[in-house]
Parts: sequence; structure tokens; C-alpha cells
Amino acid sequence: MSDILSKTLFMPESEIVNDLLAALPWEEERARLVEERAAALVHDVRAMKMPLGQLEEFLKEYALNTEEGISLMCLAEALLRVPDSKTANALIRDKVAAANWLDAAGGSKDWIVKAAGVGLFMTSKTLDGVLSRMGEPFIREAMIRAMGILGKQFVLGTDIEDAVQNAQVFRDKGYRMSYDMLGEGARTAADAERYYESYAHAIRYVSERGSKHETHRPGVSVKLSALHPRYEFSQEQRCVPVLIERVTELAKIAAKGNLAFTIDAEECARLELSIAVIEGVLKAPELEGWTGFGLAVQAYQKRAMPLLDRLEGIARAHGRKIRVRLVKGAYWDNEIKHAQLQGIEAFPVFTRKANTDLSYLACAHKLLSRPDAFYPMLATHNAHSIAAVIEMARDSGADYELQRLFGMGQGLYDLILKDHDVPVSVYAPVGPHHDLLPYLVRRLLENGANSSFVNRMLDRGEPVQNLVADPVHKVRTQSQAGHPNIRLPLDLYHQEGSAGRRNSKGLDLDDPWSVDTLLDGMSRYTGQYEAKALIGGKVFEDSVSQEVLNPADRQDHVGTVWPAGEGLVNKAMRTAQEAFPAWTGTDVDIRAQTLERIADLYEENRDELMALLVREAGKTIPDALAELREAVDFCRYYAARGREDFSYDGTALIGPTGESNRLKLHGRGVFVCISPWNFPFAIFTGQIAAALMAGNCVVAKPAEQTPLIATRAVALMHNAGIPAAALGLMPGDGSVGAALVGHERVAGVAFTGSVEAAKDINRTLAAKDGPIVPLIAETGGQNAMIVDSSALPEQVIDDVVFSAFGSAGQRCSALRVLCIQDDVADKMIRMLKGAMQELVVGPPYDLASDVGPVIDEEALSGLVHHRESLKGFGRFIAEVPLEKDLADNGYFFAPCAYEIDGIDALQKEVFGPVLHVIRYKKDELDELLDDIRDTGYGLTCGVHSRIDAFQDYVVNRICAGNAYVNRTMTGAIVGSQPFGGHGLSGTGPKAGGPHYLHRFALEQVVSIDTTATGGNASLVSLGE
Repeated sequence: MSDILSKTLFMPESEIVNDLLAALPWEEERARLVEERAAALVHDVRAMKMPLGQLEEFLKEYALNTEEGISLMCLAEALLRVPDSKTANALIRDKVAAANWLDAAGGSKDWIVKAAGVGLFMTSKTLDGVLSRMGEPFIREAMIRAMGILGKQFVLGTDIEDAVQNAQVFRDKGYRMSYDMLGEGARTAADAERYYESYAHAIRYVSERGSKHETHRPGVSVKLSALHPRYEFSQEQRCVPVLIERVTELAKIAAKGNLAFTIDAEECARLELSIAVIEGVLKAPELEGWTGFGLAVQAYQKRAMPLLDRLEGIARAHGRKIRVRLVKGAYWDNEIKHAQLQGIEAFPVFTRKANTDLSYLACAHKLLSRPDAFYPMLATHNAHSIAAVIEMARDSGADYELQRLFGMGQGLYDLILKDHDVPVSVYAPVGPHHDLLPYLVRRLLENGANSSFVNRMLDRGEPVQNLVADPVHKVRTQSQAGHPNIRLPLDLYHQEGSAGRRNSKGLDLDDPWSVDTLLDGMSRYTGQYEAKALIGGKVFEDSVSQEVLNPADRQDHVGTVWPAGEGLVNKAMRTAQEAFPAWTGTDVDIRAQTLERIADLYEENRDELMALLVREAGKTIPDALAELREAVDFCRYYAARGREDFSYDGTALIGPTGESNRLKLHGRGVFVCISPWNFPFAIFTGQIAAALMAGNCVVAKPAEQTPLIATRAVALMHNAGIPAAALGLMPGDGSVGAALVGHERVAGVAFTGSVEAAKDINRTLAAKDGPIVPLIAETGGQNAMIVDSSALPEQVIDDVVFSAFGSAGQRCSALRVLCIQDDVADKMIRMLKGAMQELVVGPPYDLASDVGPVIDEEALSGLVHHRESLKGFGRFIAEVPLEKDLADNGYFFAPCAYEIDGIDALQKEVFGPVLHVIRYKKDELDELLDDIRDTGYGLTCGVHSRIDAFQDYVVNRICAGNAYVNRTMTGAIVGSQPFGGHGLSGTGPKAGGPHYLHRFALEQVVSIDTTATGGNASLVSLGE
């Protein structure tokens, strides 16, 4: 069945929609009855003249597509967790100044006055005056009270005791209660244990006390991501057994109290894991005969229908009846973005609302038609969906219930309880403020569409037919393909004209079938490779061969390299120089097409290239895939830019009439491209592709540690059509690179590596006679992240761990120095320590490995030496567990974190998984930023803060080449985040950016006096 789910995941949206239409009995008579019932619901609700609920009123007054709504959302998300008054004041100023609360408030403000007090009515014009009269402490307290009251519109209670008591008003009306226990994803084992105990307590309390107040058994919902810190597909073998055990224990408590117990739905990537956990729980003999276990299913997932088939099979196999809460889905925008970033062939969710509505109806029909396997809990605020459910249930006779969100749709569902004899549950969030805040923002975003419908339903000016339109009819009569304004992942960078390109093809590493296919393909490439000097298509062996070993397993002989002797340098440069006239004279579109063929060949040879990256460079599977995609993107991006920048006619320049002025770009000659071992495929490819696209010939010198992947890349480049003489390969150590750089024929050098090597190259070029040639250098960085007390700790820790320890810290952009505001440092350091214990250092071919080896003995020795020195001036925080046999067989280093007093304690960049943590006080920020700038580096920086003014201030003061706000600091995307720094971090221009190709080119301006051949025809025509 996993294969069926995988197949559905990658099917075109139109095919799945056609299958849904075929699966849903929806004849004209049913459509008419549903529309009439839905219209009657809308009429009746309007006749009741019920006011909006407080949450609905909020969403109406402060729309989420306005500055006011966004500012209030940010304020609510952050203010209550800020411990220090200075940051709280700054946050309030920042968000209030971004909006005009009085203008935004619109009509009815009574509830907002109660909820928000003075705070929400300060305009940007009056803020300073109010602060001077009332004082910041008064305003701050008003805002904190306001946010606390606002939170109550989203959450039934801060704990289960409070929630059960507050639910009485709903029970009195006949509602059933379903308590959604808030729990953001655990980052540490301690988090998971805390959430487990919280869930267990809530279930016991509702069982022992809450159920006494219920006429029907209440329900409790939990999130699997809160019960294990590594609830990820790559950690399946580790997390699923633990989750089965924990969920089974919770289910046993719920069964004892005869409660309903539901597993909430989360991101699509976790679907297979959740199924494995659910099936494991249902096997427990202690739960036999209990019918309270269930899960949520998201109708916006393309896999919703086959998922129900899978669940039906599980139910029948174990003789159980499964409760299914059918929802439309809550992570839609994240799923779209994730698929686009990952380059997955298709979206996992529907891109048209009508298609999701159709899926919801088809799933509801299936659930209602399988009463022996399912108890449907159908959650919606849409009048047409409700009417359709009631109509389908009337035909099937199945037991079911409807559900609504706390704070939404009260008038509509009060009417259903009163007139339609249908059971209704209120799905009510329960949890403390530290769990509430991220949830609050998500609920705001989720409920925007629901609120819009409810508001329109109560608006008498809105025609009823607009609210009860049949989605089935709409789907049948419109295009069933995806939404035309939402680009498929592979079309993300498509543009009309020459600047567009196809996105690199990714792979869903959360899909079992995709992963199995990849691993099977990679397993075929275990043989040995050779690297030799390649000049004009001929190979040369003029030195003694050397072994290339797997850095993760020194017993794995990956291949052999014959380093190029310095005697071959002149031959390589002369051959490339002789090929230059023909290649630079090749039509720019031909050159671009050749780069695009290279990209295609890379994708066609994905399994082999990734296997070689894993074996030779120690890349983990996700890192190898990312590097392959980056290489592909470089080729296609530079091809697209080349067509724009190197057109035959050039770029027209403004001048007087009767004169033509055009700027043209041409190749310089022979470029020497020297690439690093940390990105031996992507940067190697990017340098060469740019130089070739600009019309240059290339002699490439790969890193000494990684010549094999470079050799394979060059072979594919030649196969794609790059003339053999236009691209030569010279493997070897630094002496080969030095000889190439010093050659008289060099027209330019592209280099990525250490600062020291870049300086040596610069001196060599400066000392040469002849033309002054460009050096395009990208070096390292003492990259810092600044975190203030408004930042969300969970997000900070996620981004810190990924940025500091991903790729074994062997990225130029990796986080080296984490600077945390002292007021929140203890908590964040504690979380960091716990999160580091969950990382897995392991063999890079194992998908479960988060951190692979460092590149070689020299790198390992340097890291060990630095760690020893840290014991003298740093304070130990944490070290990731490392198994002894790994260290014995490969170059593995346990990632570690130490607290230090200041960045000046670090004499140079430490290239590996070592994180240095600095505490700073709020009023010491300027001193900290000065210290960071004084290091002389300018590559990357990170900022985590909810205060826009703070973000801007830090970014401008540090002035790094790439600044990342509230996100990770690594993984720059070609064309979206051009990469490169200044100062000790490089020369620019940025790789993967619009100005990169220009540095590889000569500029020529051609001016023509067009009147010299008989007058100015354009002026003559204007005179007519």
C-alpha cells in the first residue's frame, strides 16, 4: 500500500481529481438537494441575526492580508514570552508603529476594547505621546493583558482543569467536547517526556472528572511530534517503536476511561510514520474491543482516498473500528513551499480549493459507506459541505458526528444542534502560553478562510448562491489541472524569454518508495574510479598514483588518482588557449544549450553521482542530493543569464539620435578554476559553467581530496558537447594550482577555499607581468547568529543545530558563533544541549545519519586540537554521542558546543562542527556587533528576532554578504540567494547571482554614427 500512496503522491492533480469524480456518487438530484439544504442553512443563520464570535470578529476587524493584522499576529506570537522589559518595549513599538489600530478597527470595537485595552488603539502618530504621558511600563502591562485575553479566543483553557470547567457552556447546549492538547514538536527527550506526562494527566482527568459532565464520551487529541524529538522518516527505526509504546500507554488510559482518543494530522512528510504508529497501537491486545481510537485525515492531501483504503484494511485486519476526523487541512502553504524548495515533481496537496472540497466529499462518502470500519467525525464550517454530509449520511444510515473549531461557526452549529438532530463536537485547544503562541499564529492563518466564509454567510449583501456553489459541478466544468498561478516545483523559475530555467529535480526523502529506489540505484556504484590529467581529450599519467579513501570508512578504496605534474601545466594552458577562438566564437545560444545538456546528464546520472559524493567526500544522502541539485541549478541559471547578457547584439545604451551605442560582453581567454573539497561537485561545476558560458576556456584544478567526482563531472560535460580542448582537468595538490595560477596565459582565476590560499593567489597574480587579470575568490567566515529575547526558542534551536552541525560543519556559510541575549540564554542553551543529544553521527550512506565524517586526517586533527584548547578558555555545553567503531574506521568528530566570553577568543575560523556560544546583555549589543565586524570576515550572519527594527539594525551593522533572518544560515539557492562575501570572505561577485558572469567577461562598447551612411531615418520618419 505504501507504493500506492507513493504513486498517488506524484500523480498529476487532474488524474486524481478524475478518480475522485468517479468515486463520488453525485447525480443531479443529490446535487440539487444538497444545494437547497445548504441555502436553507444560510437563510436560517441569517434569520437568527447572531453576532460573530469573538475570534471571528477579530479576523474580520484585523484581516491577515493587512499590516494591522500581520503586526498584531506577530505581537501576539511573541510578547508573552519576552522576559525583559527593554525587548518587550521595543517589540511593542515595532509592531504598533507598523499599523494604525484606530483605522483598522472598523466598526464594532466593544470586544476589542475588552480584549486589548489601550494598547491596540495606539497609532503610529500618537505612540510617542502616549508613552511619554503614561510611561512604557503601563503600556507594556496593557499590551501583555491584551495578548493574554486575545489568546483566550483561541484556547479553551491553559490546562485541562480550566478547559473542562470552561466547556460547561458548550455542554449545556448539547455539544460534545474534543480537547486538543497543545504540544509543539519536541526538540529534546525532556520535552517529549514532559508532553507525555501532560497528555497522560489530561486523559486521566477527563476520564475521572470531565466525563462525569458529559452526556456523550468526550475526546482527547495528541500530536505524535510532541512525543518524540525525532519524529522524522529518516529516524523511522528509532522513533516508531518508542511512539507505539507511548501512544499505546496513552490509549490504554483513554480506553479505561472510555474516552475517544485521536492522533492529530501533521505535515504530509510524516504520513507514513503515523500509519506505522497507528497500526502498531491497534495490534495491542489490551485495546481489543475498544472503539475510541482514531486519527485525523486531511482532505487536501492527494493521498487522502488511498489512505482511507489503507486504514480500512488495517481496521479489518485487526477487527477494529477506527474513528476518523476528516478535516480539509492546516499546513497547505507550508506544503506548497516545501515541495517547491525540494524540487519534487508534484505537490502532495491539491492546489485548487474546489478540488480539496471534492476530495472532502469523496472521503466523507467513503467513511459513511463503511460503517463497520469507520466512525466519521466530519469537521467543516462550510454550509455546502455540512449539507452534503447530512444528505449522504441520511442515505447511508451511518453513525457520525460533525465537528467545529472552538471560536468558529457557533451560530451555524447552534442551529444544526437545534434543528437537525446531528451530534456536534467542539474541537477545543488546551494548553499553556508557551505552547499557545506558535499555535495562535497557525490558527490565525488556518481560520482565515473559515472566517471569510462565516463572515460572508452572515453578510446579507453576499448572494446565497455564492455560498452554496457545488464544488463538484465547478470541478466538472473547469480545468481539473492544478491552479495556474501556483507553479509546479520544476516550473518554479520559469519565465517568458531567455531568462527562465527549469528547477533542478529533487527527491522526496520522506517517501519510502522514492528512498528505496534511490538507495537501490546508489548501491550499484561501489566500484573504483580513476582521476588523471585530461588535456584535449587525452589522459596523462606523469606521476605516481595515490589512493583515494572513503573518509567514513578507510577500508573502502574509492579509486586512484594520478596527480598532474607541473610539466603538464604549460601543455594544458596552451591547449585551452588554442581552443579559445573557436569556443568564444560559438553562438551564445549553443553555449547555453550545452550547459543545459550538462544539467540533464547530471540528473540522468543522479544515483552514480550521489554514490560517489557519499563515498569520496563523506556526504550524507540529503547533502549529496542537495549538492547535485545545486550543480544542476548552476548550469541552467548561467545558461539563462548568458542568453540575456551575452546576446550578439549586446545591450543598447542611451545616446543622441543618429548614433547607435551598444555594450557587448566577450570571453577573456583561459580561466583557471580551483574548487574546494567541501563542495567538490557543485562549486566545481559552478565555476566551470560560468567561465564557459562567458566564452572562456577552462583548466580546472579540483581539490586534492576529491578528484574522482571532478573527473566524472568533466566526462559528462564533454559528453554534453563541451569541446575536449576547451575544458581540461589537472588533479593534484597545491603545487599544481600554484603553477596554473602563475602561468603567463591565465586570463582569470576562480577560487573557493581558504583565506591564506586566496591571498597567495592574489600575490601571484599581482606579481606577474602582462595584463592585470581578475581573481574571483570565495573564502570562509566567522559566521555569527544574533538571537534576542523575542525569538521563538524552538525555531532558534532547529536553525542553530542545522546551521552549525549540518554537513559536519564543513560549509563556508556554517554557523560558528551563536550570540544569545542573556535574558533567555539559560533556556536556549539547555534546549541546545538536549537537541544535540538527539543528533546521529553515523555513516553517510545511512539515511538516519545527521552528521557524517570530516574530510581527512588533517581536518580531524585540527578539530581535535581546537576542542582541547577550548577546555582552557571555554565552558563545555554539550557533545554529540559518537560510537567508538566509527572513530576507529573513519574521520569522525563528535560535534560539540562551548560557551566563550567573546569572539576575540577565536583566532581564526574553525572549519567543522564546533559551535561557540556567547551571552550578551541588551545594552551591550553594539559592542558585540563591533567585535564581529572587527574579525574582518563578511560572509554570512543570522538574526533571530520578532522585532523588524532589531533585524535591520543587526544586518546593517554586521554587513555580511548573506544575511538570514529567522531561518537557517546554510543552503543558499542559486538565483534566489546568490552567495559570497567580502573582506576576508571573498571578492565577489556572488555565485549564482545576476552579476557573476560579468566578472568572467571583457566589456566592449560599439558606437556607430548612423547618419554617416545617409542621414537619420528615424528622425525623418518622425518629421512626417
